[in-house]
Parts: sequence; structure tokens; C-alpha cells
Amino acid sequence: MNTLLLFALVSAASTFPLSEQDEFHFKSWMVQHNKEYSLRDYSQRLQIFTENKRRIDKHNEGNHSFTMRLNQFSDMTFSEFKKTFLWSEPQNCSATKGSYLSSNSPYPDSIDWRKKGNYVTDVKNQGGCGSCWTFSTTGCLESVTAIATGKLVPLSEQQLVDCAKDFNNHGCNGGLPSQAFEYIMYNKGLMTEKDYPYTAFEGACVYKPKLAAAFVKEVVNITAYDEMGMVDAVATRNPVSFAFEVTSDFMHYHQGVYTSTECHNTTDKVNHAVLAVGYGNDNGTPYWIVKNSWSSTWGIDGYFLIERGKNMCGLAACSSFPVV
Repeated sequence: MNTLLLFALVSAASTFPLSEQDEFHFKSWMVQHNKEYSLRDYSQRLQIFTENKRRIDKHNEGNHSFTMRLNQFSDMTFSEFKKTFLWSEPQNCSATKGSYLSSNSPYPDSIDWRKKGNYVTDVKNQGGCGSCWTFSTTGCLESVTAIATGKLVPLSEQQLVDCAKDFNNHGCNGGLPSQAFEYIMYNKGLMTEKDYPYTAFEGACVYKPKLAAAFVKEVVNITAYDEMGMVDAVATRNPVSFAFEVTSDFMHYHQGVYTSTECHNTTDKVNHAVLAVGYGNDNGTPYWIVKNSWSSTWGIDGYFLIERGKNMCGLAACSSFPVV
């Protein structure tokens, strides 16, 4: 149905306890994000959108270290968002003593691997599949391989979705980068994104060993809760994969240093995997620079900053990276 016709039909039939301005904002957002709804869904999505917008506005009026904004997820409840984009069940990344040995060398106050060379691929989009763990994995392996070889090649998330299940990964229902690195090591390779493109659905494994483009010699796990170990690794080695717990206010993150009083900091609550590409400090607040997988339209061009040094939302619970 034509979007403008849908607007007219709904406006004529509506009895929403909402203002005309609420509906105007929603219609503008629909056009911006190319959204269309049935007459039945329109009313529900308008209500959810308006509740989200009011929460965002209230947050931004307060004194917080980060701001929120409307984005492509603004017509969803957090419950719906969790089911679609996060792990259906938290993955218990039960790492205790890791294999990472700290360099014990001095490191800079800040670092950003995006600025050190051609070492970080563009932000990708996992779509409606809880496959963030695969994007954290490929992002890390892409960077580690580029630092080692000088060649930055996008790698296949879909191969991990389809093929890595024997390593306690669950396709669109979650997994862990450390377990994905183990799969790549024992599988003897990962194909490129071009040769094994992403579909956002689980399918049959069609890995072709002859087309393997990246390899893992060793998997390095950083000891659970050793956030200074993460700092050391990012400062002296390469970007690092980690997992943390996403709660409702993160869904609409815009910019600034994210902190939360809602989230937990234990291994059993993490529900999203991402990639630390650097760290810095903002007016006395240390932070991580993190690559996400919700497209470049989310957050800071697809990235976010999160407070460093407090195991915020469990981010130090299970971090890892590969050796190539």
C-alpha cells in the first residue's frame, strides 16, 4: 500500500490518545527509515515509538554521560529487540584463568586502531539475527590479519553462523568469539565475505577449504575480569573481542560515554559481542572505543564509547583474540 495513502486512512480512522505532533514525528521517522505497516500494526507501532521517544527526550534532559536518539529500532519494545538482535539466552563465557600474558610495557593514554592504518573494516549490519558473535569474531580476525600481513579483507560471518555449531555456538541464537576462534583454528580456515556472503539466516554449511582466506594459530583468552589485561592487549597487540550485557537504554544510544546502573557485570548475563578497537579518556572518564554490528546509522557511525575500568556491564568477563 502507498505510504501516503496509509497515512490518510489511519489519520481518518484513528482515536489515539496521542497528540498530532506525536503522529507527525512517527510519520517523519517512517519516511526516514522506509517503514510501512498494516492498519492494524500502525497503531501499535505508533504507541511504542511514542513511548520510546518520550523516554529518549527525558533521558536527554537529564545529566548523563551519554545521549540517546531515535534510530532504526525505535518502533520496537526492548523485549522485541532482545529476541531479534541479542542472544536468546546469555552465553556463559566461563573463562577463568586466561592465556594472555601482559606485556608489562608502558602504553599510551589513548589508542585507536582505525587511525593507525588500514586495520579495521567498515561497520557491518547483522540484521535480524542474533549473530553479533560472528561479527565480533570476523572484525577481530580481520584486524589481526591486517596488522600481520598489511592486507585488510572482510571475512565471512555466514560461515560461522552455518558451520561453527560443534563449538557450542548457536547460529542466530548466540555464541562466543573465543569459541568461534577455536572453530576457525580446528577447521583450518575462514572464507571471505565475498566468497561466503551473509544472509542473516542459518543455512547448511558450504565451507570450501580451498577458498580459506584467514587462519588462526592460537586462541588467546584474557583472564576473566582482568580489564587491564584488555587494555594491555589493545595497546600493544590488536583489537580485542568482548561480550557485555545490553539493557534497554543502550538500544537508543547516540553518543558520549555509555554507563548503566541497570546492567549486571557477571559472565552469565552477557548477551552481545562487539570489538574494542581502542580506548581513550573524556574529561576524566576513561572509555573503550567499540565497533558494533547494527549498521553505521546506529550510535557514532556504528561505534560506541563505554566506560572503562569498572567492568561496565560485564565487558571484562570474557575477552579474547586470535594469533595468526
